[in-house]
Amino acid sequence: MTEGNGNSGGERPGNGDLATGISIGTAIGVALGLTVFDNIALGIGVGMAFGVALGSARRNRREPPGGSGDER
Repeated sequence: MTEGNGNSGGERPGNGDLATGISIGTAIGVALGLTVFDNIALGIGVGMAFGVALGSARRNRREPPGGSGDER
């Protein structure tokens, strides 16, 4: 069993940021799909793309420039 370091979604730091970005992006995408695109599937795809981008950007802001340091 691995020790938890306060992040949800795996043992590497930043996985929680990506999962949070995907979930928030999907929720926003559903709203966009229903109101703007009139196609919920298109909205979910667009929302997930934005969510992954924002989650990755947030993770990269937290990690030091050399990486997470626990690469295998």
